[in-house]
Amino acid sequence: MNVPIEYFVLLSMALFSIGLFGILTRRNALMFLMSVEIMLNAANINLIAFALYHGNLTGQIFALFTMALAAAEVAIGLGIILVLYRNFRDVDVTVPTTMRW
Repeated sequence: MNVPIEYFVLLSMALFSIGLFGILTRRNALMFLMSVEIMLNAANINLIAFALYHGNLTGQIFALFTMALAAAEVAIGLGIILVLYRNFRDVDVTVPTTMRW
């Protein structure tokens, strides 16, 4: 069973659009991080689909690097969210105008 590459691209486009909508409309920092993760997963789907289409492993290797980048982004992002909650008792990204010591 061969799935056409257009289906993968459409799925990726839909996931990226959902993630972009989440970034532009949400003010909760956790939802913001989840939206970025959805966008990175959409990029991974594209990388793996085109690697399958061309028959090489380059896209899969880039997808692994993207997953490592996503893990690092989550670690840093959760640290920032914890500091945000500790200082302002809220995870709304519009509350702090400046992050002071």
